[in-house]
Amino acid sequence: MTQSSDSDTHIYHALRTVSGAAAHLATFTFTVYMICVSQPGSTLFSWHPFLMTLAFSFLMTEAILVFSPDSSLLRSFSRKAKGRAHWTLQLLAVLCALLGLGIIYANKVLLAKPHFSTWHGLFGALTVLWSVLQSFGGVSLLYPKLVQRWTLATRKLYHATAGLLGYLLGCSSLFLGMFSIWFTTTVTGLSWYVCALCPILTGLVVMNQVSNAYLYRKRSQS
Repeated sequence: MTQSSDSDTHIYHALRTVSGAAAHLATFTFTVYMICVSQPGSTLFSWHPFLMTLAFSFLMTEAILVFSPDSSLLRSFSRKAKGRAHWTLQLLAVLCALLGLGIIYANKVLLAKPHFSTWHGLFGALTVLWSVLQSFGGVSLLYPKLVQRWTLATRKLYHATAGLLGYLLGCSSLFLGMFSIWFTTTVTGLSWYVCALCPILTGLVVMNQVSNAYLYRKRSQS
């Protein structure tokens, strides 16, 4: 019975390691591919898909995977160093997202097009707003004395849960963007399906990581 349990644990650990490596590969490849497709700088609009992909596919994914016990690229670093890498990447992600939102807003003004008229636009705006609010929650973890109403453990749980929701909103926004006229015209055939798989894969990996780190541990302690 013990050997079977140990074997299951090793298999599960191996699966999480492989899925984490696949998430790193997917987010990097997808971001590079989007740079090639969008050609940032060619038009004002071209900056929008590039910045949003950089923010929610690459920077935010890597910021969360920093804490993964199985696939973190900074596994040998201290918890404090991982924390610094996390908030640095998240800050860059939020800045890119705000810039990307501002650019698409300005582009629609120039073209006299309606704002937030699609599910992609609505989810995108909500995601950026949620990311900004979530950043303030992260500040309370950097400076615990600012908020003493809740314990540090409780704040970490809320931050992780809200962060997971924000990340899944980001993945949904990216996925919905793949149904836009620009994307379906630019990316066709098998390439479209591969791109669509990327936010789905990273979303599942991050959801598993956060659930195991906080939600499952909370249940096992109760």
